[in-house]
Amino acid sequence: MSAEQVPDAAPADPYCQDADPRTYPAGRLDEGRCSVQALVAGDSPIATAPPARRWLLVEQPGPWGRDALLQSRFDAEVAPRLAERARAAGLRIQMVRRPGERLSDSRGRWAVADVHAPWVRWSTRDQDADLLDVPLDGSVGIESDAPTFLVCTHGGHDACCAVRGRPLARTLAGDVWETSHLGGDRFAANVLVLPTGHLYGQVPEDGGGLVEAHGRGEVLLPGLRGRAGLTPPAQAAQQFARVELGLVGVADLPVTGARADEAAPDGSQRWTVTLTGPVGEVRVVLDSRLSGEARQLTCAALRPGRFRTWHPVSVTS
Repeated sequence: MSAEQVPDAAPADPYCQDADPRTYPAGRLDEGRCSVQALVAGDSPIATAPPARRWLLVEQPGPWGRDALLQSRFDAEVAPRLAERARAAGLRIQMVRRPGERLSDSRGRWAVADVHAPWVRWSTRDQDADLLDVPLDGSVGIESDAPTFLVCTHGGHDACCAVRGRPLARTLAGDVWETSHLGGDRFAANVLVLPTGHLYGQVPEDGGGLVEAHGRGEVLLPGLRGRAGLTPPAQAAQQFARVELGLVGVADLPVTGARADEAAPDGSQRWTVTLTGPVGEVRVVLDSRLSGEARQLTCAALRPGRFRTWHPVSVTS
């Protein structure tokens, strides 16, 4: 694929305009954009982290199209074969680049992460085709001993991610990367923390203490969308229990089980989730409902959609 065939990742956003920084998070977007609508409506980001347990990070600076792997300067012949290999291995691919990185600055880095273990191990490649032969089970590479922060800046997927994410990626300290689509565009700016898999939304431009919290081995409850690799009811239960019990360690309250009652005709459902607390089992009962109104869930959505919300009933230990 030639450079002329690669779509721009994020052209200058014609919708940017002044906004009150006390009302909107980092970046300026008009009121019709999905991230502004979600913020104004007070949409809860709880239990919206993706279910992926294992991740493949591939360094690729330069522009990304809507499909960042297939529409970038990554080898066009290798890309679909790598996508198939990753699917077979149960890996979710994220394209990454350093904030402001030029193509000539790339060192061909790649990593495999497992958020349950948890670990992230980095290697380098001489050419893209190397990724078709290297082990993807974490048996190679150097393990990172500090949190890695992936900031979604994928403007080719949604303008909100670029306008909110890019200033944040430039501001955060530590091991920070821009990354391709993480999901939940309406919660931009979105940040995935590896190796633990905690995902945050509506992160302010100054980071809101996110780097400092994970440096202490703690989660930051404001903006926490959930932990990747867990089901939505498990994510919601873990967060409700954290709030109730004041437990913020990244490894606190591991999930041991979940049971659902029969769903009601309106789509609502009651769940019982069990967690391991510091002195025994923690039992969380919560309700899941569909939103009362349908809205544009991404800026590119062709029609409004409804979304699932989570509501605590009880937390007992």
